[in-house]
Amino acid sequence: MTQVLVLNQDYQAISVCKAEKALILVLGQKAELINDVADRKFRSVKRDFQFPSIIRLYRYVPLPYRKVALSRENIFRRDGYRCVYCGSKYDLTLDHLIPSSKGGRTSWDNLVTACRDCNSHKGDLSLEDSGLELDFKPFRPSWIMFLRQFAGLVREDWKPYLFY
Repeated sequence: MTQVLVLNQDYQAISVCKAEKALILVLGQKAELINDVADRKFRSVKRDFQFPSIIRLYRYVPLPYRKVALSRENIFRRDGYRCVYCGSKYDLTLDHLIPSSKGGRTSWDNLVTACRDCNSHKGDLSLEDSGLELDFKPFRPSWIMFLRQFAGLVREDWKPYLFY
């Protein structure tokens, strides 16, 4: 794993970066090493360096409230790249729970990932009329949720900083 969790000065998780970038921030005295990967090292001709897993910035970086943008890719990501009706991973599309033709809005709580077959079966019907059932109720994901998913499998040492 070459991903490193980046914490703000107040220990709030703000991003994920490559290990090389994290090492540059530490060596440039812009960040401190909070945790390293014990069995890995960066090696130069004369010296070995700890392989970072978590770094913390020395200076606080003010960040505006981060919203996750509503996009096709982010809906797929929220839904785990699976159809919310049947669980298929193939031929995915977006489905409006309340069809646009019946006043349904393009929003986090009205859009879901559906395979083409389930989307065709539902058609212009409401969820109740189609006989289909959702695996979960759609929601607006948090920035931290997307940070976790972006990083892939979350390392054990990251969990306290990602609100587990």
